[in-house]
Amino acid sequence: MSAPSPTRAPLSYAQSGVDIDAGDALVERIKPFAKRTLRPEVLAGIGGFGALVDIGQRYRHPVLVAGTDGVGTKLKLAFALQRHDTVGIDLVAMSVNDVLVQGAEPLFFLDYFASGKLDVDVAATVIKGIATGCERANCALIGGETAEMPGMYAAGEYDLAGFAVGVVEKDAIIDGRAIAPGDAVIGLASSGPHSNGFSLIRRIVETAGADLAMRFGDRSLGETLLEPTRIYVRPVLHLMREVTVKGMAHITGGGLVENVPRMLPNHVAARLERSRWPRPPIFDWLQTEGNVADAEMHRVFNCGIGMAIIVAAEDADVAVQTLQAAGEQAFRIGTIVARADGAPAATVA
Repeated sequence: MSAPSPTRAPLSYAQSGVDIDAGDALVERIKPFAKRTLRPEVLAGIGGFGALVDIGQRYRHPVLVAGTDGVGTKLKLAFALQRHDTVGIDLVAMSVNDVLVQGAEPLFFLDYFASGKLDVDVAATVIKGIATGCERANCALIGGETAEMPGMYAAGEYDLAGFAVGVVEKDAIIDGRAIAPGDAVIGLASSGPHSNGFSLIRRIVETAGADLAMRFGDRSLGETLLEPTRIYVRPVLHLMREVTVKGMAHITGGGLVENVPRMLPNHVAARLERSRWPRPPIFDWLQTEGNVADAEMHRVFNCGIGMAIIVAAEDADVAVQTLQAAGEQAFRIGTIVARADGAPAATVA
């Protein structure tokens, strides 16, 4: 190895904009958050090069289900409001809800946090939110990556990605193949826009000249929009023990009319009735201020339904009651019908 040149001042990683000490401090700060999320299957978590998980002997024929997602431009709202305590919940929700629709129980979660300059307090706040989301999903936060990349991000900004892995018995995978005409569509209420459509939301706020601090109901507009995505894992896993669930759809980007068809066989369609569930006032505000057509609302936003579940008609009442008893707002929002050639796979009327 060559020695440093005596004619040039020595350079360090810190001088290039990467603070190793700050990264180490963050790891120590977040260890207690992660510890609260641990499950018995976790053999080794945060601190090593990789985490170890033993799924044990609970399953006859375990199938792993993996999902990954981010928070999208909802982060821009968090930056504007300097509120970083809830986007971590969004990050977890987007992946664990996706894993759930296959019938899988989420086992563990990993995160990726990237910024131009690491702010330990901000990063710790975000990751504390991730741990909160994992606790709500009964999912272990077993590791992640914190990347400090000078010049890649604007000052004060960061990006997030999340990765969830769940497990389901092979004969219990929910794939929608059993869905038939006459089945009922059950909707679980969303908490608002969740983590989708924020490029349009931000445009509406801008063109309306709205102040994020303005009152909207009992809080501000900004707080209403930042409300984190609901995590449906516990109540839906409980429902699956009570009735046969034929199909599920997490209502994310693409809204109701593009996500519900993802669980349907080609010969059926979902007919959703708009009058069957209450739409949160934030969607009315967005539609009015943005002059957004009904069809566009239904293909961009969840419009108040964060998860759609298909059960047999005779199980619909029990399903709604079971979900409500678990603390969810649940509604019978539609019916599965035979699909004619060329007809849309989902309609909202």
